[in-house]
Amino acid sequence: MIRTGAQYLDGIRDGREVWIDGEKVRDVPSHPAFAPIVAVKARMYDMQHEARFQADLTYEEGGERHSVYYQPPRTQEDWHRKWRSVDALLQEIGGVVTRVGDETVGEMWSLQDGKDLLNEIDPRFGDNISNHIRRVVELDPFHVSANTDPKGDRSRHISDRDPDMMVHVVKETSAGIIIRGAKYETAAAYADQAYLKPTVGAWTDEKESDYALGCIVKMGAPGVKHICRNGFAGRGDPADYPLANRFDEVDTLVVFDNVLIPWEDVFFYRYTKAAQQVRATLHRYSAFPYVLRLLYNADMMIGAAMFNARQTGLEKLQAVQEKLADLVCYREGIRAHLVASIALAERSPAGLLMPNQSLLYAGRVLACSQLPVMMHAARELIGGQICVTPSAAAFNAEGSSEWLKKFYSLNQNWESEDRRKLLAFSRDLLNSDYAGHRLAFVQFAQAPHFNHLAAVYKSFDFSGPLDFVRRAADMSAKVMGQPR
Repeated sequence: MIRTGAQYLDGIRDGREVWIDGEKVRDVPSHPAFAPIVAVKARMYDMQHEARFQADLTYEEGGERHSVYYQPPRTQEDWHRKWRSVDALLQEIGGVVTRVGDETVGEMWSLQDGKDLLNEIDPRFGDNISNHIRRVVELDPFHVSANTDPKGDRSRHISDRDPDMMVHVVKETSAGIIIRGAKYETAAAYADQAYLKPTVGAWTDEKESDYALGCIVKMGAPGVKHICRNGFAGRGDPADYPLANRFDEVDTLVVFDNVLIPWEDVFFYRYTKAAQQVRATLHRYSAFPYVLRLLYNADMMIGAAMFNARQTGLEKLQAVQEKLADLVCYREGIRAHLVASIALAERSPAGLLMPNQSLLYAGRVLACSQLPVMMHAARELIGGQICVTPSAAAFNAEGSSEWLKKFYSLNQNWESEDRRKLLAFSRDLLNSDYAGHRLAFVQFAQAPHFNHLAAVYKSFDFSGPLDFVRRAADMSAKVMGQPR
């Protein structure tokens, strides 16, 4: 059943070992670095129980209500409802968050698409993934995904490095497997569980490898340690950094120090063919919510830039309109790819409806690769005041406030406080440490750009263009059968 915010908070008070800034965290939900983003997740859970949101955030099955975020997609309407659920959440909280669960559960659907391959190893493993997909729907956990390993010196062969540089199996027991290593993961310190999967994609002829591992790890399990980067929340006045203080999604180095994974939580291990399948299909569903988040990021840039143009009376200038149009084209390009990927959705091997892969991956390349360009366009539209405006304290202090109110009041509709708020928001969106962090995160959250392009190459059907050129050039039909 759908959980409440209080149930979620109780769930992550499980004695987990969390460190940040050299401090061992006593209580994750109340710690200043985690409290704002944990409150966002708790609010999401509570929204599911409120009448005004229930139709968008939940669905009924078997007499119980479940989260739309975790509903396996079988129809186009399922995808549109997921979109509406994200819209309802982000509009309610007044910002953009990436890790809420819907963006990672799709990785397990991808694994289910390879169930036949898992059954080649052991039929139990295929059943395990089906059971976990059902449990996610029924128990409504905060489910995230363990991403990249530390890896170490990659000029050296895996066998020549410290084995703990990548997660691996060290022992089999009657109760399950024992694993060691580490993974970087966003939101792990305040999530319930993570899907741990391999990041090695360059196996050659190995049939088995201790690093070819896929499983579910409970984030409060014995031996799991969370070592977090320092947070942005609390680093400055929320009036000056409104986004960083509310929506910082804390990243964690999750250490697995001889952690027992029960057999029912194991999807595959020591089988490189399964690991290769996972890497090839990992994002066929999860790319959709990631790209969708960037649509809302584009909306924030457009809104901030347009407000500034109206404040300063520049919106009628052709040069300003052209730059705003660039932002709009970026935004609408993302939306077009998402809409088209649903309209031309494809049936997956497991019978789910996956977004059209070529269109979805092409949309991801557009959204991610053009984000730095669009952020700079927004900076140019808003101007240099986002980097020179004094703090909120100066706007309120005797001796400076009167001058700042004079120079930051534009007209009767735009007084100094609204001007200050827009500039503070824009700085945090485009220019702050938090903004730089978010930009880097977007570029690597679903692997780097060359992997995005590889996904486009592998998902695009080249037969149409090839046949068109063959006919236009009057070449023989046999050229279509030539190997690549």
